[in-house]
Amino acid sequence: MPMSNPLTPAQRRLRAQIAANARWANTSDRVAATAKGRDKFEQRFANEVDPDGTLPPAERAKRIANARSAYFQRLSLKSSQARSRRRDTGGAA
Repeated sequence: MPMSNPLTPAQRRLRAQIAANARWANTSDRVAATAKGRDKFEQRFANEVDPDGTLPPAERAKRIANARSAYFQRLSLKSSQARSRRRDTGGAA
């Protein structure tokens, strides 16, 4: 069902910021609150580089670090490409 009065992008951003601040205002241990997500994120790379769990721990750690770096570099490249497209099209995209 479509909303009769949709929020603008700026209003959605502000609503999200309010929610984030309210959430963190009521959280005493931020590290514990985000531990599960960090562990799951790390496990993603472990599964990617050593799905059978057969690598020695040191080699596994190196490969996980490389996979994580590649992941963030891909994000950076996509961000750069999007900025270039927006600049080339005058902001529309």
